[in-house]
Amino acid sequence: MNEPLFVIPLWADLTAVGLGGIQGALFASGFRGERRLDMLGVAIIGIVVGMGGGLIRDLLLNVTPTTLQSNWYLLTATGAALFGMLLAGLFQRLNAVIVGLDALVIGLFGAFGTSKALVLGLPLVPAVFVGVCSAVGGGILRDMIMGLPVAIMHVGSLYAVAAGAGCLVLASAHELGVDIVVAAVIGIAVTAVIRLLAVIFDISLPEQRALYRRKVAVETSTIPIVKP
Repeated sequence: MNEPLFVIPLWADLTAVGLGGIQGALFASGFRGERRLDMLGVAIIGIVVGMGGGLIRDLLLNVTPTTLQSNWYLLTATGAALFGMLLAGLFQRLNAVIVGLDALVIGLFGAFGTSKALVLGLPLVPAVFVGVCSAVGGGILRDMIMGLPVAIMHVGSLYAVAAGAGCLVLASAHELGVDIVVAAVIGIAVTAVIRLLAVIFDISLPEQRALYRRKVAVETSTIPIVKP
């Protein structure tokens, strides 16, 4: 097999890992559910979010996980998670920071996943699928570890929709002859904008909103529990 013509720059990959680590730690630090997390738990969540997308991407592509081939990935994810914990105490309102970082992180991982898949020769649709899985993988792993309902923690999240749109734009632009780096930048921007607009205007899929409302109702004891 020929070597790929495009390789994700280490600094770019580490940037995505670092931002993911910070975002994950901020989310975990601000969590006020039934299970509060200690410092170790917050750090682990940050590391999982930072490295999860890259691991899922490489597993789907059946290549050696890049994040395990260098010391820098784990060190960056750990340092970013610890930094995120420090930031958590400085912000009274973390939601805007978390959402902003989240939008950028899913855009970066989606673009890197799709780009790598295209370079390895995957067709457009499978490449977009890999990109979406890479984009949302860290968040899904986070929710699973924290015992939370996946994908309904943020009303208006549209995680997969935003990631899918950005990855599709990237892959389509590449098919039309646009340079892969330029296409990746466009894809990141599309994903981030859709994600932010979804949160700002409180847009979500009907099923997602219904699940969220039921979750809130249960937590506030507004749904009566019928005893057998």
